[in-house]
Amino acid sequence: MEKKAQDMAAMQADALARLAEAQDDAALAAWRNEILGRKGVISEAMRGLGQLPAVERPAAGQRFNEVKTALETAYTEAEARLKAQALAASLASETIDVTLPGRPAGVGGLHLITRTLREIREIYGQMGFQVYRSRQIETDDFNFGLLNMPKHHPARDMQDTFYVLPPEADLDADLLLRTHTSPGQIHAMREYYPEPIRVILPGMVFRFEPVTVRSEMQFHQVEGLAVGRHITMADLKGTLINFAHRFFGPQYGVRFRPSYFPFTEPSVEMDIECIVCGGKGCSICKRSGWLEILGAGMVHPTVLRNGGYDPDVYSGFAFGMGVERPAILKHRIDDIRLFFSGDLRFLEQYA
Repeated sequence: MEKKAQDMAAMQADALARLAEAQDDAALAAWRNEILGRKGVISEAMRGLGQLPAVERPAAGQRFNEVKTALETAYTEAEARLKAQALAASLASETIDVTLPGRPAGVGGLHLITRTLREIREIYGQMGFQVYRSRQIETDDFNFGLLNMPKHHPARDMQDTFYVLPPEADLDADLLLRTHTSPGQIHAMREYYPEPIRVILPGMVFRFEPVTVRSEMQFHQVEGLAVGRHITMADLKGTLINFAHRFFGPQYGVRFRPSYFPFTEPSVEMDIECIVCGGKGCSICKRSGWLEILGAGMVHPTVLRNGGYDPDVYSGFAFGMGVERPAILKHRIDDIRLFFSGDLRFLEQYA
């Protein structure tokens, strides 16, 4: 029994000496596996207890447990010591120099649509147009009726509408999210009458349409309106050609095509030579060499009258253009959904 106790003491002293030599995590892990592991020294000693006489086993077992507990405690302390040493070394080698300049904070930038709107506003502003703000929630009458689109007019089918409340709701007027910026024409005319008008009306519009690479259910438009005496189609064409040359560049040709809008008569659509292919024909312009950028025309007499102006005395022109479409053309962007994606990789290119 005395010899067994001496063996246990020698094993403990040897293990502690070797533990003191472990100076890194790898050496500590090797010690733990060799001494405390399933096939280590402690496990081998435990299996030897069964060979002792029965009267010696309780005292030997008690001594064995004391040695095992002492070694486990020593291992825990050594592990904590190495972690403290590693932390101290890290703090010493990675000391923060507070006198160094800090990392520059990222700064924001204007969204490409905001920049495009400002550019459009500046060009028309230099031609004498003022900005007129109009509401986004409109009545059915202002969005359609006063613009020469009475109930059941087929032109309403061109603009799938978001109604704030269903048309059958018990209200004096049906409320909807405006499908175009044209309702602002009526508001502007009724506010400015009988003065001449030259305004643009930028803003968001909403249509119940599928979202694709070419269409969104919300997008921006810029409406233009000029009302006065002796305003002609030549004034409209000159204004729009001047805008196109200043926005896209004078190297691109423009053309006008007859069209139909219920609130203008006559009506036209304006195309510009494809910026991508230079008018030669590509997939963007559907091989035509031309891209539509806006619709326009002379203000319909009914619309003038609804705005308070006598069509026998006054005339005017109006145009409506998107903002995303010119931005797509000018910067050669292939997916309209990128504007509202919030993807900084895209947005930062134009900040």
